[in-house]
Amino acid sequence: MRTYLVTGGAGFIGSNYIHYMLDKYGDEIRIINVDVLTYAGNLENLKDIEQLPNYRFIRADITDKEAITKIFAENDIDRVVHFAAESHVDRSIHNPEVFVQTNVLGTAVMLNAAKAAWEREDGSFLPGKKFLHVSTDEVYGSLDEDGGYFYETTPYAPHSPYSASKASSDMLVKAYIDTYHFPANITNCSNNYGPYQFPEKLIPLIINNALHGKKLPVYGDGKNVRDWLYVMDHAKAIDMVQELGCLGETYNVGGHNEKQNIEIIHIILDVLREKLPDSDPRKAQISEDLITYVEDRKGHDRRYAIAPDKIKAQIGWEPETRFEDGIRKTIEWFFENEDWMANVTSGDYQKYYEEMYSNRK
Repeated sequence: MRTYLVTGGAGFIGSNYIHYMLDKYGDEIRIINVDVLTYAGNLENLKDIEQLPNYRFIRADITDKEAITKIFAENDIDRVVHFAAESHVDRSIHNPEVFVQTNVLGTAVMLNAAKAAWEREDGSFLPGKKFLHVSTDEVYGSLDEDGGYFYETTPYAPHSPYSASKASSDMLVKAYIDTYHFPANITNCSNNYGPYQFPEKLIPLIINNALHGKKLPVYGDGKNVRDWLYVMDHAKAIDMVQELGCLGETYNVGGHNEKQNIEIIHIILDVLREKLPDSDPRKAQISEDLITYVEDRKGHDRRYAIAPDKIKAQIGWEPETRFEDGIRKTIEWFFENEDWMANVTSGDYQKYYEEMYSNRK
């Protein structure tokens, strides 16, 4: 039975990946989920699988060398899928040190622990061992509005503390690949959306606020462009890279779904009005009048767009979910899991929301 160590598995993408893998492989694999459970880590995301005999949760911080080393010592880890990271740009602007600590030091700890566990005396590595580092398209900086794409060969040009910390972690992985021939891959993905996404990110934030008749904050002119990737398409890509990818290579994972932020908001409002019955009082309050333009984010990148040509050519992966279909799946999931949304939007999240948005012009 192959054992996967998944870091950050209680978060948005990590929990969807765990669901995908257990749905695909069942009891053929074992998953160890390591998560420190920050505000964005939520074990409710995994409550339907927590009793499975081939799934185990360990609460640990990836920066804790002793804890991570112990996990490798006590388990024969075959694959590492490293999601764990601080990921929200606004938070990185507010508190950059946390991002350096988690994203850079945490990745170094994970690399060292895996290297120590997998390396033979002659410097080679045990067969079948693989480390996949999940990163972001934001490391590449910003594109012009009128064209161009991010390729694996695009020079890094991060603009926020978040993207700089992810670029740094990517460079560490690349260094281990080059220096030690460490068996690793890097994936750089575009913006994910789907079930279990914490409502500080655009799509769940807009869904939740619209359903409660709250203002819909839009940075700047709302015309910043992102490439949107349905999270289960991303989970499939990660699995395929680990099974079919060439060790040492980087693969860009994009959705071919470029949308302006303001366009996303209008689509969400249209789908909410379509899905809500006339008898639901929330339907009447869902209006474009809720859209509120606020002071732009510092260093706000204008456009991201990934060319997933390499992963399609070498591995055969391509996105399967059109945005128009994925956003409906996502909204339907939030309708079916309103208790989940109520739980995550209480307490500290409310304090953060007020801090980030209430004082903007």
